[in-house]
Amino acid sequence: MKRWKVAGLVCVLGVAMAAVAVRSRFMDDMDAAAAHASRSSTLIETRCGPIEYQEVGAGIPLLSVHGSGGGFDQGMAFAGGLSGHGIRVIAMSRFGYLRTPVPVDASAEAQADAHVCLLDALGLQTAAVLGGSAGAPSALQMAIRHPDRVNALILLVPLTYRPPTVTGSAAPMPVWVENTMMTALGSDFLFWTATKLARKQLIRTVLATPPELVASASPAERARIDAMLEDILPVSSRAAGLRNDTAASKSLAPAALDTITAPTLIISARDDGYGTYASARYTADRIPGARFVGFEHGGHTFVGHNDAVMAEIRNLLVPTDGSDRP
Repeated sequence: MKRWKVAGLVCVLGVAMAAVAVRSRFMDDMDAAAAHASRSSTLIETRCGPIEYQEVGAGIPLLSVHGSGGGFDQGMAFAGGLSGHGIRVIAMSRFGYLRTPVPVDASAEAQADAHVCLLDALGLQTAAVLGGSAGAPSALQMAIRHPDRVNALILLVPLTYRPPTVTGSAAPMPVWVENTMMTALGSDFLFWTATKLARKQLIRTVLATPPELVASASPAERARIDAMLEDILPVSSRAAGLRNDTAASKSLAPAALDTITAPTLIISARDDGYGTYASARYTADRIPGARFVGFEHGGHTFVGHNDAVMAEIRNLLVPTDGSDRP
């Protein structure tokens, strides 16, 4: 056999072996991701339909409402660390995420009603509610529509309405970047590949956080951000929810913020790539008595400030001065 044919055959075999190795690694990682996404959660029947949830801890009930790309696992990542402080963390999967189906009406208002249905199914009259990112609209609507069921409201880097004239956030994400991101989020394999080959870009776009902040953060914070990125897999189990969130984000409308009576805490960072800082401040200014905490740096994952964020939430929920808080 001629030398060039041998070289060509070796090249083809090498590519084939590499493809087999990549596929094997992908399948192993996807099996692990699927197992992680289904661990220790419960699918409970409610009058609003089945809702997946997980809970940990005992004490003041806190309903943790996750953002885009999440599920109960992201909600637990947001708030699970509070469970050792007299707080019962209940993290649920919103419409279209993991095992919670998408109903005909998947609006923020309908999701808010479903949050109440979950409380009813768990035998809870009231709870504090934490809405992170795209979980904020339904958390807000729960406080507006069901004020007697919400005894505290926490919004983390919230996706909320602000008038076009209100500025002060990071520049909006370019359309081509958003389109590329949504393409990656439409495929398990594409997103998995990006986590291996373009991790910094994913941190900057999907997590909307400057990757240089993550690189210089503490080991604990780097591990938290890495887990947040990895836990988006399997994307296919979250695709319906992502599509619903994307559509909802294009049509945010003013809410009756001045009617909210629950003690409220709102937190964001000015360099959040999703531009939540200005809308968070706008929202806080219109909710009576709301406390706004704004960081100059930290991105959408408030990297470097997680301990401070958790302390703010504990201070709101857990009485340390004898006051009668939730």
